[in-house]
This record gives sequence, structure tokens and C-alpha cells, in this order.
Amino acid sequence: MHAIRGRAHWYAGDVEPAADELEAALGDPNMKDKWARDIATLARRGHGRHPFAIEGGIVAAVEMPPAGPWLVVPCELEGERILAVVATSFGELMVDSSTRKEPAWVNLRFGDSIEVKDVPALTFDLSAISRQLGAPIRALIGVNVLRHMHVTIDRRGSQFVVRKEDPPAPPAASRVPLFYVKGGGMMMRASVSAKDEGQTSMFVDSSAAYPLALDEAVLKRSGADLSSFRPEPGTPPSWRLGMLPYFKLGGLDLPQIPAMRGPSIADYKQNMDVELGGVVGAGLLAAFRITLGDDGRYMWMEMDPLLMQMQDPGPAGGAPPGEPAEGVSPGPPTGGAPAPAPTSIAPPALTLAPSGTKPPPPPPKAPAGAPKKPTGKGAAK
Repeated sequence: MHAIRGRAHWYAGDVEPAADELEAALGDPNMKDKWARDIATLARRGHGRHPFAIEGGIVAAVEMPPAGPWLVVPCELEGERILAVVATSFGELMVDSSTRKEPAWVNLRFGDSIEVKDVPALTFDLSAISRQLGAPIRALIGVNVLRHMHVTIDRRGSQFVVRKEDPPAPPAASRVPLFYVKGGGMMMRASVSAKDEGQTSMFVDSSAAYPLALDEAVLKRSGADLSSFRPEPGTPPSWRLGMLPYFKLGGLDLPQIPAMRGPSIADYKQNMDVELGGVVGAGLLAAFRITLGDDGRYMWMEMDPLLMQMQDPGPAGGAPPGEPAEGVSPGPPTGGAPAPAPTSIAPPALTLAPSGTKPPPPPPKAPAGAPKKPTGKGAAK
């Protein structure tokens, strides 16, 4: 019970009670929890701090560099310009263990107008993700950070928005409730079939490049034609990509959505005490404009116009079974360019401009039919 109360105090922002409860839990010799140990240390050092205090302006919008479906965000960590990656599988801010050896309280700055003070940061080896993206990734932005910053993530519009206050509901968006597992990872409910047994819990992992991965039993319940699943370039030989005939996320009906067969869901299950049916990856998230509301209790999802074609097949009856709707590729489109493979990442090398340089020029104008990138008041809500 001490561990549960400690987590509750921590995520409520009650630093000192969190330290008391977590230290009591760690007094049990059978308690093996690195997160609790690191957070207890931070919490004990946090006397007088106000975690996630936002100073400066009301809103800041940051240009996200192209990186396939990966959600890469330029920011400043303790005054140093870095590249960070949105990582919904983590609770806290994770900084590269090659640059910082122990947990610490740090400050983050986004753009020229917003600084987030007293952000708790843990350490993690980010060398693998740096190699994969071809750039020095210095931090992962976990969900405890995201929900305090009231963010909007728009991969297609290449924009990451931080706000001081909760935004109003975006127009034409679907509200998807969220919940969090032990350690802070993000989860949501989805349906893979119209039957009652089609309901399942999905872990949200924005560091997984594929759109969806389902547990084998859930995949069979979905009614998907497993014989139609095919190898995808850039993925392990045992992985196969195919289409789900039915997928519903909140109020969003997404038939003929691509899903991966093969990634191990067991690796996720071993750290959770909830039933898990699959994983929502960055390949799906990147197709939506996402806004966290009510301190992360739900997610507003604004659908990409190309995905809307799947919901409105037109008088011809839409795509044949097993095929995506016309104009929709198996991966999420980004910018106005051809869609990248949703399961592998081969972006151009990301670069970080030195301090004091001007921001890069805006991306080329999107082709007709593509959603407009939010600007001005629309981006700041």
C-alpha cells in the first residue's frame, strides 16, 4: 500500500508525502522497483520545489523535424539545445545516461516563450534510439511531462505545442479516455470487432514505429485474414503487415487499418498488471493531430483527411475487403510526401542548429486536399 500511495502522491504533485510513502515501501527488502527508488531520491530533494511550474508565455509552438512517424521535438535542457523524442511508454522525462549519471530536477524550454521549471528527470541509455534516428537524442518526454504541458502533437503539420493551461476542445475531434499503468505508461481502450469480446486494452508506445501490433489471440478475434499478411521491408523476418477489417478507437471507426503481426506483446505484459490486447504505435498516432486534455485524462484526436476517406467510401462502396481505401497507404502520410514505411525508420539525418541560429524556413506548401498546418490563434488554443 505504501508504493501505491507513494505513486498517487507523486502524480498529484505532493512531493514530500510521496517521498515518505516510497521510502516506507522501499524498506521492504523484497521491494525491487528502480522507479520508486529514483523518485524517492528526487522527492526527498524536492523540498520547496513546484514541479512543472510553467513560466513565460501562454503558448509555444515548436517546429518538429522530419523523422518518419517518430515524434522528435527540439527544446532546451538546462540551457543546452537538444533533440528529444515523445515517449508515451515512459512516465517521466528520461535524459541520456551518457550526459547525466543520476536523477535530477531540470528545466526545459520550448521556443522563446515557455520554460517548464523543476521537471523531475531520470536517466536512460538513449544510444540505440540515437543510432536509429541518425541524430543525438538527449531526452525522452514521458507522459507525466506531456500532461502537465497540455500539449498538442501534430506530426503531419510538424508542430509541437506547449501551453500553460488546458486547451478547449478542438473542433471536429474525438475524445478518447486514457489511463496509466504502473510506472506511468499510457493506455487506451479499443475494439477490434463489433462483438463484446472485441473490446481490449491497448498500450500506447510512441517509440514503436508500426501503426498497431496485436496479441495473437486478439488478432484472431478481429476476423482479419491472416493469410493476407505480408513481410514489410525493414522489419524482422517474422513480422507481417496486414489489414484489420474493424478497428474502433473512442468514437473513431477506422476500418482497414494496418496492423503488425509478430512484435512481442509479452515484453509489455510482464511489466503490467492489466490485461493487454496490443500496442498503438507512432505509425497510427502520426496520422492524427493529438491534444491532451484534463491533465492527461483523455486525448483529443483530430483525424487526417485521408483517413476520413476510409469512413466515407462514396457511392462505389469503398475499397474491396482486405484493401485500404483509395489514396490511403498502409502507413500514415506525413507532410505532402509519400508515406514512409510504418514499421521502419530511415529518415534523413536530423541536425540541431547551434544556439542563436535562425529557425529553418517553413516546409513547402501542402498539396490540395492536405490539412492546413495550424497557425496563429488556431494553434494556440
